[in-house]
Amino acid sequence: MKRVIILSNHHAYTYNFRKEIIQRLINENYKVYVVLPYGEKVEFLKEMGCEFIDLPLDRRGMNPVTDSKLIFNYYRIIKRIQPDVVLSYTIKPNVYGGIISRILKVPFFPNITGLGKAVEKESMLQKMLIKLYRVAYKKAGCIFFQNEENYKFFKTKNIKIGNHRIIPGSGVNTNFYQLLDYPSNDLIEFVFISRIMKEKGIDQYLEAAKYIREKYPNTRFHVLGFCEDDYEDALNRLQDEGIIQYHGMQNDVGEFHKISHCTIHPTYYPEGMSNVLLESAASGRPIITTNRSGCREIVDDGVNGYIVEQENTQDLIDKIEMFLNLSHEKKEQMGRVGRKKVEKEFDRQMVVDAYMKEIQKKV
Repeated sequence: MKRVIILSNHHAYTYNFRKEIIQRLINENYKVYVVLPYGEKVEFLKEMGCEFIDLPLDRRGMNPVTDSKLIFNYYRIIKRIQPDVVLSYTIKPNVYGGIISRILKVPFFPNITGLGKAVEKESMLQKMLIKLYRVAYKKAGCIFFQNEENYKFFKTKNIKIGNHRIIPGSGVNTNFYQLLDYPSNDLIEFVFISRIMKEKGIDQYLEAAKYIREKYPNTRFHVLGFCEDDYEDALNRLQDEGIIQYHGMQNDVGEFHKISHCTIHPTYYPEGMSNVLLESAASGRPIITTNRSGCREIVDDGVNGYIVEQENTQDLIDKIEMFLNLSHEKKEQMGRVGRKKVEKEFDRQMVVDAYMKEIQKKV
């Protein structure tokens, strides 16, 4: 039986966004090993037939001691299993998994899920990571980029790129995320779905919510996600003031898509391709997001949503007002157009097919 190792940093992201490729590999008689820190979604991966290897990983920061342990464990695991192929996602699995796969001469397929703050901005850390990328990716079987801008960054930084493909992010399962009925109530509901951190645009969203709620009382602003930065007190205070409704981390965001009229994602984080926007558009919801890679590809401005300038609260307020002034029929039409765009350009099956085509060249 052919063997594949998947290196990742989070149980939920792996299950939610990779389960289709995992299922395809299992269907084609691969033994799939997932290597990541334990979390509740691991049980679903086991039920699918995956072999799970628990490996702690610090997603944020670079500690020489813990990272050395991670590299050693990747070496130990890959050498023991002797896989036919290694797939990896996110920075540390990509870099360290790539170096070990190169040493052990195993076909390696990294997915660039966004550059991350450490890589996007000029710094000593950026220079160090670029050097590591050059080592890790030199012999990669195929590098999967989620947007054109990330690919251009690698080219500009002279990171050797052999075989590569630009895929539509993680894609979205259009069978699971189906077109929802558009809400017909007079109360217009907006949702922010994200890790709550400065670079995801939470400040702009909260500032816009304050302004819009005062001017348009028939609006409501929801916030979903866990706090990576220190926003808990501010969110609770704004909820007490009636500005927002804070729901914390939610396992089923689909219930909020049902009641929402529009998803607002004012991020300036270095995204790969925004899954929040893909899932919202697939559900038939207009979207308001920023003019940056990983977001603007999903929006045709004025057609299925609006694009705003990064870190520009006034522009966000203006676009929310433009949306509020649309008729109910026009809002609903925006959502339907977004759904068609996702079906045509971002269906997850496209990602699965791209992976299988490249894997079969090497195995």
